[in-house]
Amino acid sequence: MIWLFIASAILLSFPAALLIHRRFRQAATAAALKIESPGAISQECFVRIGGIDQWIGIRGENGDNPVLLIIHGGPGSSYAIFTSLLRSWEKHLTIVQWDQRGAGKTFVRTGAAESGELSMDQLTRDGIEVAEHLCEQLMKSRIFLLASSFGSTFGLEMVRRRPELFYAFIGADQNTGMVRGRNEGRAETLKRLRVLGLDSGVRAIERIDPDPTHWTHEDFTAVARWTMKSDPVGYRRTVALLRSAIWYAPGWPLRDILAFFKGMRFSLKQMLSEFSRYDAWEQGVQFEVPIFIFQGEKDVLTTPALASEFFNDVVAPVKRMELIPDTGHFVAFLQPEKFLALLLTHVRHLADAPQNNSSLAVTVAAET
Repeated sequence: MIWLFIASAILLSFPAALLIHRRFRQAATAAALKIESPGAISQECFVRIGGIDQWIGIRGENGDNPVLLIIHGGPGSSYAIFTSLLRSWEKHLTIVQWDQRGAGKTFVRTGAAESGELSMDQLTRDGIEVAEHLCEQLMKSRIFLLASSFGSTFGLEMVRRRPELFYAFIGADQNTGMVRGRNEGRAETLKRLRVLGLDSGVRAIERIDPDPTHWTHEDFTAVARWTMKSDPVGYRRTVALLRSAIWYAPGWPLRDILAFFKGMRFSLKQMLSEFSRYDAWEQGVQFEVPIFIFQGEKDVLTTPALASEFFNDVVAPVKRMELIPDTGHFVAFLQPEKFLALLLTHVRHLADAPQNNSSLAVTVAAET
């Protein structure tokens, strides 16, 4: 939900005269996304997951490639809009986008009334069911899990509960929660805002209780907005990324975009109380699968400092952390080629290794 404050302004920034241009851009993007290689897979469908219909998109140039399931952030922020940015990934991996309950096209289908329980435990159980479905449908023994931002919280729990389903966990924009480091993070944000002369941001944050467990969803959105604005270069890049992704993604009529935004608001209201108490360390730091964290060096929302602190405590058969320079939040989509290079160099080969992760040599590496 870190970009809900951006989303509501995006539609208003495009006059009606640009709707024709939008259709042309959507058509061009759809043409560029066509996959025609033998053995390719490209499908979108609703699957019964956790008692409701949930949307899943699967794309790849070769069905023999390993499967990478992407767990989107939010709560409620579908990453299906970023599909075109990951086109080069599809040569090496079968990429799966899943719109969680309360998000994206799943929310378009169910609305608030039929979304059912929205909790971290339910999302964990849904995610495991999605992984099981993919293994069965695509005839794989395991898959890779790439979890971003809010998704990286319950993504960790997925691999804790069912390690036999996964080759590895890859955390992007790794979120360790709002319990640890919150006073330091608040102080750093206020410092940056003061240097920039953004006094309205300083006043806004100072009016909000430092304890996130007391926040309303408006408080959460305001803190996210001013935290982003405290990094002007990163803010401009993020706004440009999201505006283009939402507005020009093929297969997203305006009514679905409006539902997209409603889903984010709905999910945040449902999840904020639980999410504000999340602490990555509480569930344990021992894992039976390899753990990778690829973080934006300039991420002011899920900071490299906290991600590194968590990484240092992790115990796993293999672990590695790398920072991608000059990049903030949404690192996989701001730097898709650099992120892919890390996947191909450090991660993908695990699908060719013996299935028992305990046979892997213990490797620890951090590039900071």
